[in-house]
Amino acid sequence: MRFFIAGIMQGSHREAILHEQDYRSHVKSLLELHYPDADIYDPLANHQASLDYDDAMSREVFYQHNRLCREVDVVVAFVPEASMGTAIEMWEAHEHGRGIVIAISPLSHNWAVRFCSHIIFLDIDAFEAELSSGMLIEEIGRLLKEKRGATEL
Repeated sequence: MRFFIAGIMQGSHREAILHEQDYRSHVKSLLELHYPDADIYDPLANHQASLDYDDAMSREVFYQHNRLCREVDVVVAFVPEASMGTAIEMWEAHEHGRGIVIAISPLSHNWAVRFCSHIIFLDIDAFEAELSSGMLIEEIGRLLKEKRGATEL
């Protein structure tokens, strides 16, 4: 199972700074616990200095991540507030991808969150509870079978 951890980085900051990124390690540890053999991609882990990239490198990484969202099984998107980059990653996965999108967001009325997600959780605690109960694991399996057809899995 391949996961992509999408989520707010710069958000609406006008300066070259990041929002708090602690959610990434928390989501990753939850996924590792429940999917021990998973391949989990965290864009920030491989691009710690991304705010200092020149335009060519920034563009390359931006498009690479968007393409990767089309290839993974699950995009887990942390969206506590609007995030244009995360919305694009969600769109790519939902409209052009082979997997599903799980949003962790209080923005359930936001159209990008609402229509580009297969599952929405209000916060990380709700995500963790469903994952720990096994219900989310079952739902992911069901949605992937539905999306791909039973023969591909």
